Amino acid sequence: MAALEAPVIVTSEQIDEELGDTLQRLRMRRGMLQRIAGIRERRWWPEGFSFADGAAMAGAKALSEAGVDARDVGLMINTSVSRAHLEPSTAVAIHHTLELPHSALNFDIANACLGFVNGIQVAANMIDAGQIRYALVVAGESSREAQQATIDRLRRPDATRDEVREQFATLTLGSGAAAMVLGRADTHPAGHRLVGGVGRAATQHHELCVGDNTRMSTDAKGLLDAGLDLAEATWAHAGPWDWQNMDLYVMHQVSAAHTRGVVNRLGLDPRRVPTTFPLLGNVGPASLPLTLAHHGDSLSSGDRVLCMGVGSGLNTCALEIVW
Repeated sequence: MAALEAPVIVTSEQIDEELGDTLQRLRMRRGMLQRIAGIRERRWWPEGFSFADGAAMAGAKALSEAGVDARDVGLMINTSVSRAHLEPSTAVAIHHTLELPHSALNFDIANACLGFVNGIQVAANMIDAGQIRYALVVAGESSREAQQATIDRLRRPDATRDEVREQFATLTLGSGAAAMVLGRADTHPAGHRLVGGVGRAATQHHELCVGDNTRMSTDAKGLLDAGLDLAEATWAHAGPWDWQNMDLYVMHQVSAAHTRGVVNRLGLDPRRVPTTFPLLGNVGPASLPLTLAHHGDSLSSGDRVLCMGVGSGLNTCALEIVW
């Protein structure tokens, strides 16, 4: 595992200051990002540095720390939500930057904030099938452009309270990158073992959160309620899996309300649920692996970790790793 934080810190107080006139005109209180979402800061990449650059740097770091030669990688999956263009894939630029072999398959998997977990599943299946020896899963996200555009829109004199509420989630996003190297368990007995997991869909809610490069419109309450219902349904249909007493629950990082809601609904011990959103924001599909990388040093061999995510659409997945 490897994580890369974007270096430019943008505080919620700075955003409040930018939107000061609008909030005063609409008689809305400052501090909503901290009070409601629990987000004090988020990160931006420097101007001219792309999310694909971040994904490639995280990928290089993960390969180096894993001791895996880039020439042995048979698959590289980019799972970023961020897009500079529709074609070609973001994966090709990352493949080129990392100087991966011509034989390495490379493509994007996009599934909102659940993409990284889905990338792990696809990579693991290809390793189990004997098609590849090593896989690299990456995600790089940038919130700068969408947040700057959103702030500009909400500063207009005709901006309404409904628009502020609808675009509030855009201001909770963050920038960063993460990567994971996967290989065969039988040739790496000291590695962290991917065990497996379950997923579930509630695609009737696919219009609750819709975004593009400059705007994300969200029904915050509807998304929270539907997401909690889907998380509970996934838990109830976990089959043979017993996840009630894991050593660590690593969730996709959205906000204080989402984390508290999942903890309460599933009856989890909040002390075993680490958070990164207060200082990093919601870094899309990079949030979960970034949080895991941040807290990996606190784990001991044999500890059980459950990776849990809900992605807009809605889809969910719970995936167990034995450390």
